[in-house]
Amino acid sequence: MLDPSSSEEESDEGLEEESRDVLVAAGGSQRAAPAPAREGRRDAPGRAGGGGGGGGSCSAARPGSPSPSVISEGRDEPERQLDEEQERKIRLQLYVFVVRCIAYPFNAKQPTDMARRQQKLNKQQLQLLKERFQAFLNGDTQIVADEAFCNAVRSYYEVFLKSDRVARMVQSGGCSANDFREVFKKNIEKRVRSLPEIDGLSKETVLSSWIAKYDAIYRGEEDPCKQPNRMTLSAVSELILSKEQLYEMFQQILGIKKLEHQLLYNACQLDNADEQAAQIRRELDGRLQLAEKMAKERKFPKFTAKEMENMYIEELRSSVNLLMANLESLPVSKGGPEFKLQKLKRSQNSAFLDIGDENEIQLSKSDVVLSFTLEIVIMEVQGLKSVAPNRIVYCTMEVEGGEKLQTDQAEASRPQWGTQGDFTTTHPRPVVKVKLFTESTGVLALEDKELGRVILYPTSNSSKTAELHRMIVPKNSQDSDLKIKLAVRMDKPPHMKHSGYLYALGQKVWKRWKKRYFVLVQVSQYTFAMCSYREKKSEPQELMQLEGYTVDYTDPHPGLQGGRMFFNAVKEGDTVIFASDDEQDRILWVQAMYRATGQSYKPVPAIQTQKLNPKGGALQADAQLYADRFQKHGMDEFISANPCKLDHAFLFRILQRQTLNHRLNDSYSCLGWFSPGQVFVLDEYCARYGVRGCHRHLCYLTELMEHSENGAVIDPTLLHYSFAFCASHVHGNRPDGIGTVSVEEKERFEEIKERLSFLLENQISHFRYCFPFGRPEGALKATLSLLERVLMKDIATPIPAEEVKKVVRKCLEKAAFINYTRLTEYAKIEETMSQASPARKLEEVLHLAELCIEVLQQNEEHHAEAFAWWPDLLAEHAEKFWALFTVDMDTALEAQPQDSWDSFPLFQLLNNFLRNDTLLCNGKFHKHLQEIFVPLVVRYVDLMESSIAQSIHRGFEQETWQPVNNGSATSEDLFWKLDALQMFVLDLHWPEQEFAHHLEQRLKLMASDMIEACVKRTRTAFELKLQKANKTTDLRIPASMCTMFNVLVDAKKQSTKLCALDGGQEQQYHSKIDDLIDNTVKEIISLLVSKFVSVLEGVLSKLSRYDEGNFFSSILSFTAKAAAKYVDVPKPGMDLADTYIMFVRQNQDILRDKVNEEMYIEKLFDQWYSSSMKVICVWLADRLDVQLHIYQLKTLIRIVKKTYRDFRLQGVLEGTLNSKTYDTVHRRLTVEEATASVSEGGGLQGITMKDSDEEEA
Repeated sequence: MLDPSSSEEESDEGLEEESRDVLVAAGGSQRAAPAPAREGRRDAPGRAGGGGGGGGSCSAARPGSPSPSVISEGRDEPERQLDEEQERKIRLQLYVFVVRCIAYPFNAKQPTDMARRQQKLNKQQLQLLKERFQAFLNGDTQIVADEAFCNAVRSYYEVFLKSDRVARMVQSGGCSANDFREVFKKNIEKRVRSLPEIDGLSKETVLSSWIAKYDAIYRGEEDPCKQPNRMTLSAVSELILSKEQLYEMFQQILGIKKLEHQLLYNACQLDNADEQAAQIRRELDGRLQLAEKMAKERKFPKFTAKEMENMYIEELRSSVNLLMANLESLPVSKGGPEFKLQKLKRSQNSAFLDIGDENEIQLSKSDVVLSFTLEIVIMEVQGLKSVAPNRIVYCTMEVEGGEKLQTDQAEASRPQWGTQGDFTTTHPRPVVKVKLFTESTGVLALEDKELGRVILYPTSNSSKTAELHRMIVPKNSQDSDLKIKLAVRMDKPPHMKHSGYLYALGQKVWKRWKKRYFVLVQVSQYTFAMCSYREKKSEPQELMQLEGYTVDYTDPHPGLQGGRMFFNAVKEGDTVIFASDDEQDRILWVQAMYRATGQSYKPVPAIQTQKLNPKGGALQADAQLYADRFQKHGMDEFISANPCKLDHAFLFRILQRQTLNHRLNDSYSCLGWFSPGQVFVLDEYCARYGVRGCHRHLCYLTELMEHSENGAVIDPTLLHYSFAFCASHVHGNRPDGIGTVSVEEKERFEEIKERLSFLLENQISHFRYCFPFGRPEGALKATLSLLERVLMKDIATPIPAEEVKKVVRKCLEKAAFINYTRLTEYAKIEETMSQASPARKLEEVLHLAELCIEVLQQNEEHHAEAFAWWPDLLAEHAEKFWALFTVDMDTALEAQPQDSWDSFPLFQLLNNFLRNDTLLCNGKFHKHLQEIFVPLVVRYVDLMESSIAQSIHRGFEQETWQPVNNGSATSEDLFWKLDALQMFVLDLHWPEQEFAHHLEQRLKLMASDMIEACVKRTRTAFELKLQKANKTTDLRIPASMCTMFNVLVDAKKQSTKLCALDGGQEQQYHSKIDDLIDNTVKEIISLLVSKFVSVLEGVLSKLSRYDEGNFFSSILSFTAKAAAKYVDVPKPGMDLADTYIMFVRQNQDILRDKVNEEMYIEKLFDQWYSSSMKVICVWLADRLDVQLHIYQLKTLIRIVKKTYRDFRLQGVLEGTLNSKTYDTVHRRLTVEEATASVSEGGGLQGITMKDSDEEEA
């Protein structure tokens, strides 16, 4: 993610340099060897004799040297081998201290409340995951899924799984399967929430179903039953480790071979709790002596204040006393009986600050009372002759002062038992009595007869195997060779460290040189006593506390008789001389007392060539064997190295670095967090060897930052914790109780603070790549919080919000440039812009705009929560991001030819995104976008208006008036163009209200004008067409005229949509065009009705020839009568009436079928009917004084009745049908009908005004 640090230092090479320094310290030198410059700058440890921690340096930082890479180039093979050997030694020395911490911890425990780390994903698993999801999308799996789930998986696959940022995160080891699952879950939650509600199916059910399907895809063909077992085992190993697992882990961390571990394990006696506790006591004693030496010589590290020097000594003493208290709080011997620390009262003088007497404990004889368990097993008796074979015998056993037990009975011929008796005693030298009895047969015998007895004096060192013992028999007994086979096992209590017979002579105790039975008793972790016991006594005869004594081998004292091998215990003002009978016993006693005294000096026996004594010989032989092998492999210097003379601050930095490297390379996505076992060992090391907390966290910060700079994913919470600890320490808040602050700590803290600030700013600038898709969860928010903490001048004064905001603003400005630059590199936009055609440039910019929107949407989805404190900064970041995009967009738009409208999709894409973002809507980029496209929109509307006007003119000139959809070809084209134009402008969703209103107003006005032109041209064409139509009953309305009528109808409908303005204008344009269309329709209807009426008038004019008194009427009547004698003459007027009726009906059908608007048809029919009745009424009124000719009457009756019925069938209302005009016509024709029926002999031949179906159809 970030560029590597400028230093070329590698961990192994740095370790080589460090090893020289530590080994110099191990040899007791106070001189610091050269080291790499950066190491000296960052972590130069103290050289004050060790144990002082990170601040324990009284010398300046080490001088710089060329970087390791430069050194290695000129290094020859012998020097390289030397460096490797030095590195091996430092690792071995570190391992010695680590295994001691593991073997006998007394400060730290493995934490059980740490967050469980997930297994990390590697590149191979990511590739396999991609293949599984691709197989699902291809339909190659058995998983059934709906389309919505498939779309969600496809989006997840394309956007997340195939992302380069995810691949980099996986490569850095910061990604787990849980991260992948959480990203998918977050993705589908938004999708499922947007789905419509389904009855009976909750969205929570859908979510769990989708997650289950995701798990099935993720798992693939693996057996799901096996997965939990693996997870359980890995989780347990992640939480709690045994000692063996810890040994193995740190072998891997420090590169220790199995053989080396075994040698060190045996030589350090790691399985011997007494030896480990003694080692701790010696170390703590050495640290106290070192503190006293430092106080005496006044050689201190350089502190920020002079008064801290004395405080430093107090802190050293206090830390050692705390460790002593921790050690003393432990049980005396782990794994033994329930013997816990005896709480002993300290003397009143212990408050005196005298290191030698501070822990002095006053012991009484009752404090060292021991408890022993004895097991007596009686096997058999041999040599029993004085008793008949069939007599019953048995044994009793007792420990003097205790209860008596008896074996089962046996026959004298076979006295065998195998009976065990268990006893408890407080006597270190108990007396055991075993007696053999036979039952008395005498009547007066009160007691059984004793056959023999044996008295034993066992100790814890006695043989535990069954042995034959000669029994004491009564006088005159025949069983002179009576023996009993038994075993006595006396267990050693856990706090009894050694026992045996010694000669002793002291000044205060054991003032006579004589042989006594001694027991070394451990009362507590720091209190041991040398006690001498007599037989059958629980309390010691005399005792001597070993605190303050030093034990060592001595030469024989010629004046003392008894004892061959001498050693002594010396204390100021007192000397006690001891002697044993053999060398082996002396060695064991000295080793036990050496552990008890806690002395730093290790006694070494003089080399002797005598044979090993069988007692304890095997143990000593094994120890000697291990020592030989140990020295053979060169391990002695590491075991015997005095921890107080080594620089543990420096060693710990190496240990922590190697542990972190190992942790980051294991199978867990740890993000820099140590495992519980590693935390436990590091805590124990720091406490035991006095590594200062500030130094520990400074080193940790340095290592974490280095890994972060080199691409590893590090949890910012870790950085925050360590930084806060160091800041609190440097500013004197004592987070760990340490009040002294060294100059080196403060300088390193300031340097790390500056470096950390740069790192955090860099991470925020690269937030899309350091925290892809918001992973690790909460990391970006924690990074921002840490940045605010780092920017604080001290821990008490909060930094002003504006200063933090200023830094974050600068980071986000960089982030905009970084994000856009990487986006253009991905899209390869630079190459396209320099070489491609204008169309290609526009296509690439459109694609780039889609990518930019996707980036900002991802920022909003995954990172907006972290920037919730500064939403305006995220908006500024987006504006900066769009400003960079503006350059490429403007370049592409400038290359487009004039009057090219291909760029409008780009505006729609960008505008639809920007207008829905409250912070970006009408922002800087949004306004720039509008400024660019305003001229294009105006120009487009102008050209469209001109084009539509021309199309109307040309269309109507060439119009054939063939029906097309709801109108003619020209009208359909017009309305489609107007609608498309308005929809186009509407889809632009122009954000600036004033211009949007102007556009709407203009388009409505244009639509009104265009429709007006269309209506007028249609009316003119209709009128011309109507004029050309004839006025006879042969007239049939042509389809073209119906099409014109439909054009007007469609214009009426379209005007409602195209011309109506919402708002306060009260739809002014719509009202104007609506009135025009209504008037035009009325005129057309009137013209059409007039045409139909003219046809009726023609029919009536023909009937006028039969008027009474007319010359033609007489001729026509005479001619009809004459012809009727010879042929059937058609009824006069019936053809005329039928022709007219057919004319009416067919035109009604044509109009009903061709015209689309029912309302206008009804108006037409109403007018047509009314006008027809009016014409007939006028015609009849003109002949009011004359009687109608019979043929006139019959024709009119037929026309009127058929017209009435036809128009009624067409839906003309009763009010219109039965108008006054119709009533007048009806009455006249009825009167005329009555008159004709009287005057005419033949009548009307069935034609009547009465409602009847008898007349002809």
